Amino acid sequence: MPRGRDFAAGPPGETIGAVIPPQPGAIQVTDRLERRIRKPVDLLRCATSGLEIIVLVVAGVAASATTNGVETDIVGASARLHTLLAVARPLVLFAILIVPVALAVRQLIRRQVRRLTEAVATGILAAVVAAVLNVALERAVAARVYDAIVMSRPAVGHTAVLDPYVAGVVAYATIIGLSGRPGWRNALWLAVGVYSLVHLVDLDTTVLSFLLTLLVGRTIGLGVRYAAGSPSLRPSAVDIATALNSADRQVTEMTRLRWAPRTADRAGSRHYAAATSTGTCLDVTVYDKDQQAAGAVYRLYRYVLLRGQVSRGAPLSADRTIERRALLSYAAEDAGAPTPGLRAVVRVGPEATVLAFDHHEGTTLAERNPGVTDAELRNIWDAVQALHEHRVTHRSLTADRILLTGKDQVMLLDPGDGDVAASDLQVRLDVAQLLAELALYVGPERSADLALEKAGAGELVGVVPLLQRVALARSTRAELRRRRKVLPELRQRLLAAVPGGEVTPVQLERIRFRSVITMVATVAAGYLLAGELARVSLGHVLHQADWRWGLVALALSAVTYVGAALELSGFVAVPLSFTRTIIAQLAGSFVTLVTPAAFGGAAVNIRYLQRRKIPAPVAAASVGVSQVVAFVLHILLLVVFIAIAGAADKHPFRPPTWIYFVLAGLVVVALAVLAVPAGRRLLRARVAPTLGQVLPRLLEVAQQPIKLIQGIGGGLLLSVAYILCLSACVQAFGGSVAIAGIAVVYLTGSALGSIVPTPGGVGAVEAALTAGLVAAGLHGTEAASAVLLFRLLTFWLPVPIGWVALNYLERKDAI
Repeated sequence: MPRGRDFAAGPPGETIGAVIPPQPGAIQVTDRLERRIRKPVDLLRCATSGLEIIVLVVAGVAASATTNGVETDIVGASARLHTLLAVARPLVLFAILIVPVALAVRQLIRRQVRRLTEAVATGILAAVVAAVLNVALERAVAARVYDAIVMSRPAVGHTAVLDPYVAGVVAYATIIGLSGRPGWRNALWLAVGVYSLVHLVDLDTTVLSFLLTLLVGRTIGLGVRYAAGSPSLRPSAVDIATALNSADRQVTEMTRLRWAPRTADRAGSRHYAAATSTGTCLDVTVYDKDQQAAGAVYRLYRYVLLRGQVSRGAPLSADRTIERRALLSYAAEDAGAPTPGLRAVVRVGPEATVLAFDHHEGTTLAERNPGVTDAELRNIWDAVQALHEHRVTHRSLTADRILLTGKDQVMLLDPGDGDVAASDLQVRLDVAQLLAELALYVGPERSADLALEKAGAGELVGVVPLLQRVALARSTRAELRRRRKVLPELRQRLLAAVPGGEVTPVQLERIRFRSVITMVATVAAGYLLAGELARVSLGHVLHQADWRWGLVALALSAVTYVGAALELSGFVAVPLSFTRTIIAQLAGSFVTLVTPAAFGGAAVNIRYLQRRKIPAPVAAASVGVSQVVAFVLHILLLVVFIAIAGAADKHPFRPPTWIYFVLAGLVVVALAVLAVPAGRRLLRARVAPTLGQVLPRLLEVAQQPIKLIQGIGGGLLLSVAYILCLSACVQAFGGSVAIAGIAVVYLTGSALGSIVPTPGGVGAVEAALTAGLVAAGLHGTEAASAVLLFRLLTFWLPVPIGWVALNYLERKDAI
C-alpha cells in the first residue's frame, strides 16, 4: 500500500494528507478532510434563482397589463383587512427584526462565529446590491422594466423596486442555513410574508417586486455560500473503515488518493486504498451527499443535446447513483466480464455511502501506450463482447478504465455509466466508443483491422455512422479535437471494408448548437424586419411601385438563376443538363427559407451533383470551388465599385459610420485569432481540409479555359443581375442613385446576409440594404419600399416556385 506524501507532490494516483500515527489496535490512516467544501447544489440553485429573476422580469414586461390587474385585485382584497393589518404592522416589524437577532444568538451559543460573521457580511452585501439596483432601475434606459415591476400609476408614487432590508435578511438566512429546522424557517418566512403584505397594502411594494427581492437575496446568499464554502460534515477515513469492517474482514489501513485510476473518477467522490487483515486490498469510493449535484448542468446539457439512448443521463440523487453503480457491477460480474468485484455497499452516517471493490494490480491502457500487444487488444474486445452478449454496456471505455493486468489479461474498470437490458443502439454506441478510443492509442488502421477481425464488416455497418464526436466520452472528444485526422481515417478504413462503401448517416443530436444560434438570430432578425415593415406596408409598396420597372426587376431576378446555373456547370467536369441545373437553383431558393443563406443552396447543389453519379468528395470540391470563386469575385467587385462610387463628383457614396466600426471589429478579431497559437491552429484545422479539396479541383478547372470562363462568367452574371434588379426597384419608386452606389450597397448587404445565421439573411439584409440606400442619398421611405420590393422579387416570390422545383427533382430522383 502507498504511504502518505505531501498533497502537492507526485503524479496522479498519489496519496494525500498526513499519516496519523497508529495506536495499538487502531487503523493506520493517511487522510486530510476538507474543513470547508463547495456544494455543487448551491451553485445549481444560485443559477436557477438567477434564471428565475430573468424570467420574472421578462414576464412582467411582456404582461404588465395583466399583472397590473392582478396587483389591483390583491391590493383591493388586502384593503378589506386594513384594521387587522393595522394591528399586525407593529408586530410584524418587531418580528422581522427579532428573528435575525434570535438566529444570531443561536449561532453564538453554538460557537459558530465564523458562519455568523459571513451571514452578516452577506446580508449587508445583498442590501447594498439591492440599493444599487434600485438606483440603476430608476434610470431612463430601464424605464420599461421599472414600470413593469412597480406598476406605476399616476396617483401612486412607487420609488424603490427592491427592499434592501428583506433582501439582506434572506441572504443572511441563506448563509446560516435553515434546512432541517422547520420551526426557524417557518418563523422567518411568516415574518417576511406578513411584512411584505403590509407594504403591499400601503402601496409601498408590488407582488412582482416582492418576489424579485426574495430571489435577489437568495441568489446572492447562495453565490456567497458556494464561493466561501460550507463547513464539512463528511465522515473521516476512520469512520469509513469502521463501517467496512465485518466478521471476516477488518480494515487495517486507509490511504486517501488524489485520483483513483481503479475506480470511477466521478465529480465529488472520494477515493481510498484500503488494506485488510486478510492481506487483500480494496479500492474504496465514497459518495458524499454534499456533492450529489456535481456535473448536473453538464448532464442536463447532454440530455437536451442528444437523442434518447445516446446520452448517459445520471440521476441527481446520490442514492440513485449508488444503486445504478452497484446494479451495473453485479450485472457485469454475472456476464462473466473481467471487472473488479463489488465487495461492500455501506452507509457511513447520514452524509455518505461507500462502495468497496477488489483491487487488481496492473497498468491502464493510457499508462502502457505504446507497447500494447495484439493479444491484449483482442482480450479487450473479448471482455466488451462478453458484456454485450448479456445486453450490458460499459459506455465509458476510455483508456484509463481499461486495466492491463499482465500475461495479456485485461480488466474493465467502472462500468457504472453503462446500461442493463441495453438496446441495439446502445450496444453499437459502446462499440463506437471502443473503436475511437483504441484508434487514439494504437492508431486508426490497427483499431479498424482488429474490429473487422473480432466483429466483422457486417456488424460494423451500423457502427460507422455512430463514429461522431458528440456520441463519445468526454475525454475522447477532447483528444479527438486535438487530433482531428484520427476519426476520419478510422471511418475511411472501416468504409473500405463495408459492402458498397456507403452507410446511412445517423442524426444523434436533438438540436445542434448552430440551430440554436440560427433560431435566436432569426428572432432578432424578425424584430429588425418588423421595424422595416413598420415604415412601409406591402400594400403601399405594390400600389405605389411603377409596374414597368417592377417587370424589369422580375426579369433580372430570373436571370440570377441562369447565372447560378452557369457558375455551377463551369466548375463541374461532366456535362450537366442546363434546364435541370436551373431547376436545382430554384429548389435551393426554397431550402434557403429554412437554412442560413450560405448553407442551403450549397447543400442542394452537392446533393444534385451526387445524383449525377459524381462522387461525394468531388461534388463537395466542385461546389467549394464555385463558392471560393464567387467570394473572390464579390470582393473584387466591391473594391471596384467602392472606388468608382468614391470618385463620383455628384452624390458620392459614403457608407454609414457603423460599417467602419464593424469592419474595425472584424479586423481586431482576425488579428487576435492570428496572434494566439491556439487560434492559428484552429484556423489551420478549419481551412486546411477545405483548401485540400478546393485547390486540386481549381487547378483542374484552370486547364479547361471554356469551363473556367463559363464558371467566372456565371458568377459575374449572378452579381450584376442582382445589382441591376435592386437598381430597377429603386427606379420603380422614382429614386435616383448611381449604379456604382447601388452596387456597393448590394454587395455589402449580401455579404452581411451570408454571415448572419438567419434563413436567407432575413432581417439583416433588409436593414443593411435600407441603411445603405439612405446613405447613398435616398429618402428613408423610398429606400425601405425599394428594399421590400427587391426582397419580395428575389427571396419571397421564388419560395413557392422553389418548392415545386424541389418536389419535381425528388420525383425524378435528381436530388
